[in-house]
Amino acid sequence: MGRYVIRRLLQMIPVFVGATFLIFLMVYALGDPVTALFGERGPDPATAAALREQFNLDKPVWQQYLLYMGKIFTGDFGTAFNGEPVTDLMGRAFPISARLMLVALFFEILLGITLGVITGLRRGRLLDTSVLVLTLVVIAIPTFVLGTTLQFFLGVEFGWIDPAVGPEGRLDELIVPGLILSLVSLAYVTRLTRTSVAENVRADYVRTAVAKGLPRRRVTVRHLLRNSLIPVVTYLGADIGNLMAGAIVTERIFNIQGVGYQLFQGILRQNSPTVVGFVVVLVLIFLLANLLVDLLYAVLDPRIRYA
Repeated sequence: MGRYVIRRLLQMIPVFVGATFLIFLMVYALGDPVTALFGERGPDPATAAALREQFNLDKPVWQQYLLYMGKIFTGDFGTAFNGEPVTDLMGRAFPISARLMLVALFFEILLGITLGVITGLRRGRLLDTSVLVLTLVVIAIPTFVLGTTLQFFLGVEFGWIDPAVGPEGRLDELIVPGLILSLVSLAYVTRLTRTSVAENVRADYVRTAVAKGLPRRRVTVRHLLRNSLIPVVTYLGADIGNLMAGAIVTERIFNIQGVGYQLFQGILRQNSPTVVGFVVVLVLIFLLANLLVDLLYAVLDPRIRYA
């Protein structure tokens, strides 16, 4: 297991370098950030030259990338164009998005897997058909429609929640936004769990466990569920990064100043240091989440061993 982890960590290095370099190229290909900083007025040549020299924009792209990565390894993610260190922006945004992600993941695991197991064991019945139709409806409706609708009724009409989340992003304020963020993934988790359970319930090892007289609950939890969760865990692992980075719509609706909000502001203002810095951390989160998923395979299925 130890050698496998070391090998996977070494494999992450070229993936990390390649992904961050492509992101660096795409962000800096959006246009001249110095010109965007001053808007329509435009800076005078001396000021523009000084800013380009300060942010290394006067150097070739490959050299800019090497200088930037060298600073990252020392913990310096650069300075945003408003003069604020990017690490300060991260220190405010990532804790909020992490709490939002955990709330969404909680709903996905609790509701998605529970509904998937129940419908998988009752395949073809009324409950199964109803849940399938409901999940299809949830997938078909855009997130901004569900978010604004719940925000209007729960926040404006009934006053049960605050329509906008405060700057601190308290956990109790993130319950409804987390539910909105999780709905599409929750629907996919439900359908994926249902399909996996329905296939494995007819497997020989399940029939053998039932024939031995084991309690139905033990057969479902110890044998059926563990093997059925492997594709679900794969999806959830990839979804961790998506929930962190893909919450732009949800964060805009509820005024959550998390990672999605900072990325949106950075792209809108062509604030390249902010965008690149946040995306570099998100790439690391994606890679570590995939490694964690691979290690969980061995926990769920004892037949899987890593050398």
